[in-house]
Amino acid sequence: MPKFNYLLIAMLLTPILGVNAQSLSIEKATMAAIANDPWLAGNRHNQAALVAQSAAANVEVDPVISISLLNMPIDSFSFGQEGMTQLKLGISQQFARGDLLALKSQKILVTSEQFPLLRLNRQAQLKANISELWLRVYQIDRSIALINNDRPLFEQLVDIAESSYSSTLGKTRQQDVIRAQLELLRLDDRLTKLSQQKAKFLRLMGQWVPLNLLDLPLENTLPPMNWPTIVFKAQPLAQAFAQHPSVTAIERKIASQVIGVDVAKQSYKPKWGVNASYGYRSDMPNNTSRADLFSVGVSFDLPLLGTEKQDQGVNAARSKVEAVKTDKLLMLKIMIAKAQSLNAQFKQSKIRHQLYTSQLLPQTHQQAEASLNAYANDSGDFAEVMRARITELNTAIELLNIEIEQRILQAQVNYYFTDSRVKD
Repeated sequence: MPKFNYLLIAMLLTPILGVNAQSLSIEKATMAAIANDPWLAGNRHNQAALVAQSAAANVEVDPVISISLLNMPIDSFSFGQEGMTQLKLGISQQFARGDLLALKSQKILVTSEQFPLLRLNRQAQLKANISELWLRVYQIDRSIALINNDRPLFEQLVDIAESSYSSTLGKTRQQDVIRAQLELLRLDDRLTKLSQQKAKFLRLMGQWVPLNLLDLPLENTLPPMNWPTIVFKAQPLAQAFAQHPSVTAIERKIASQVIGVDVAKQSYKPKWGVNASYGYRSDMPNNTSRADLFSVGVSFDLPLLGTEKQDQGVNAARSKVEAVKTDKLLMLKIMIAKAQSLNAQFKQSKIRHQLYTSQLLPQTHQQAEASLNAYANDSGDFAEVMRARITELNTAIELLNIEIEQRILQAQVNYYFTDSRVKD
């Protein structure tokens, strides 16, 4: 009877050297998802729109031109009959308060600086999501391989049970034959369920990864483990996460709101305006010349009714700054809690991995071999042989699951340690 193939397990659970150009790796899937993400394209357009708005905001309003006919006599409608009749051409210009335009422009420009950081955050999220989906498909492929590797063994057990049952000298019972056939059917059912799960995860990947890439087989390489060596305490994590793109994006939002306070303070300053007009008059009926007229004026507003409106505007702007600072603190707390949770899960996973590799997998193999030998020597039970072989298979699949879960935890924790200073 063939022994359990440890070489196959090693190939399935450990990375191998070499990359097949006709296979789909995590890196290739991630790059394709980023290249085809419409959100990133929309983000760039939004940033370009804000940059254009920033330039437009630093320009004074256009002057106003007016043309009017004044004091036209209605008895004759003669332009030269009355001395007050004139054709007036006027121009007026309003100027923003203080440095209002420059500050508004700066506020919009600083707001636009969030967008590259949000793109980095989106790319980090895509990398984590695509990595998890890829690993799930890899997990299913390797589970199918483990089952298919053991299926001939179960088929042989069915043949042995049927031969022993049909033999007058055999001690196999009819229920043993049925059990062996049933376990083989259960393997087929597990394969069907795994195929369904694989199709589901491939559909989820298809939201970002082009379908022609999903037709490729997965690269037979698991990403190496590289768990952060940082102490997973609040203070070190807060310092590490300070450079996370989502955190630095909020900092740009805070900077924008701080400028908004200065914008609100400009309301205390007067708003100036100038106007000028030229009035053309016709000669008198006796051809006596009339002088044309020119007028110029200045306007400005004064807070004669108090500064309550301006004060409340500044207070509102300051409250917005504090509100965004609160958002930053809340985000950091959430990120720290999630990172600590991932670290705790990883520690437990390492313990389980050590237990499976050093004890459970070797012992289940020994148990399977011992039960088969006992049955071959007429001192064992066929049902025990089946249970032992199923336990051995399940243990190998569970070890694979632990390997995959560790990589998924790695992908998730890598997202939190994304550094906005590192450009892709």
